[in-house]
Amino acid sequence: MDAIHLKDLAFFAYHGLYEEEARLGQRFLVDLTCWLDLSAACESDEYEQTVCYAGLVKSVEQAVTGTRFNLIERLAAAIVEAVFKTDERIQKVRVKVEKPGAPLPVPSGTASVEIMRNRPGIT
Repeated sequence: MDAIHLKDLAFFAYHGLYEEEARLGQRFLVDLTCWLDLSAACESDEYEQTVCYAGLVKSVEQAVTGTRFNLIERLAAAIVEAVFKTDERIQKVRVKVEKPGAPLPVPSGTASVEIMRNRPGIT
C-alpha cells in the first residue's frame, strides 16, 4: 500500500501528569504515516485524487492542542482518531508522539510513543 509521511510536526500543548506541565506547557513533535491507495493520484496528477497534507496537519494540530491528556499514549490515539476522520481513503495510520521536555530523571533525553492502527473494520 502507498503512504504519505509527515515528519517533525511541532506543536505547543499542555499534556502530562504534573501540574507544571499543565501550567507551563511544552513542545510536542509528531511523525505521521498514512497508508492508502495513491494510484489514481499517480496516474492523473490531480489534487483531488490525494489527501490534502494541510488538512492532515490541521487535524493533528486540533488533536494535539484541543484537549489536554495525562498520557502521550492517549494523545497518540486521539491523533489517529482525528486522521481517520479527515479522509475515508486512509486505511492505516502510524503516529509517533515525542515529548522532548518529558520529566525524566536524567539531564537530557526524550520520551516518545508510537502506535499503528487500521481503520475500524479493516483487518
